[in-house]
Amino acid sequence: MNNWQALVTDNTPSQPVFPACALTDLAHLGLIRVSGDDKTTFLQGQLTSDIRTVSAQQAQVSSYCSPKGRMLGSFLVFQRDDDLYLQLPAERLDPLLKRLRMFVLRSKVTIEDASGSLARFGVSGDCAAALLPFAPGTDNTSQTRDGITVIRLPGDRPRFEVVGPEQALAALWTQASGQAQQSDRGFWALMDIRAGMPTVFETTAEAFVPQMANLQLVGGVSFTKGCYTGQEVVARMQYLGKLKRRMYRAHVETDEIPAPGTEIFSPSSESGQGAGRIVDAAASPDGGFEVLAVLQISSAEAADVRLVDANGPALKLLDLPYVFEAESA
Repeated sequence: MNNWQALVTDNTPSQPVFPACALTDLAHLGLIRVSGDDKTTFLQGQLTSDIRTVSAQQAQVSSYCSPKGRMLGSFLVFQRDDDLYLQLPAERLDPLLKRLRMFVLRSKVTIEDASGSLARFGVSGDCAAALLPFAPGTDNTSQTRDGITVIRLPGDRPRFEVVGPEQALAALWTQASGQAQQSDRGFWALMDIRAGMPTVFETTAEAFVPQMANLQLVGGVSFTKGCYTGQEVVARMQYLGKLKRRMYRAHVETDEIPAPGTEIFSPSSESGQGAGRIVDAAASPDGGFEVLAVLQISSAEAADVRLVDANGPALKLLDLPYVFEAESA
């Protein structure tokens, strides 16, 4: 175990905690580095967002689709120096790294696992900005100084990710830990859930078209950038199809955390694919669990959705921080 790992695991909570001022180690997230002269052009033809808008000052969310338009992975995309980074659940790193490399061909691009080369942690709460040497003021904006990158992320409270060499981040972590309480990865997942940010895991790979997971509502899909893998299906859904499923936030009272991919039941659903699936879940400070779930719109509107089967606990729908397209007119 290296010094950084020892530092952040010394006080890792054994039970869920929900501090007003939180520090979270983000080692459970993988990191892919994309470098080379053609990095932006290459990713522009692979991912759903407009990679040309990513800069040292601007991060974004994105996804990678199969030719059938189903999401294989979801990312936070940001830039450090001349390189682009794709952050995703560690369990999805190897298959997506292998797949992206298949399409490099003659492009001047190098794609590698950078998970071990940069330390990362999150700071959240009203205390967050004061605990950092600098703090971007707008969601999804980024700053890098003296080798440390700080990205402001959306959520129901100020939230930042800090990226940099282990030694530099160890000093920041130690200083911040005097005022902030360490939380676990479940707390960070809760912040993503409350921000309405979808995550693709092994059990949900190829389960959703981006619009089903509201990715177009959080800047993760461009409909004007041109071709990318799966683009025809995604565009057809936007312009010619009728969206029958989308992602909702909900609370559910149950003893065990619902795993990503868990099926949702609704007596009103006539779909052979079921009424929906869990995207992600995390313990709630109010008890039970908060979840993101892709649901059949008609079933969500009927308010009769339950985990697994007719006897499962009911999902109580909660507000998202954004509105669906049909509601914004």
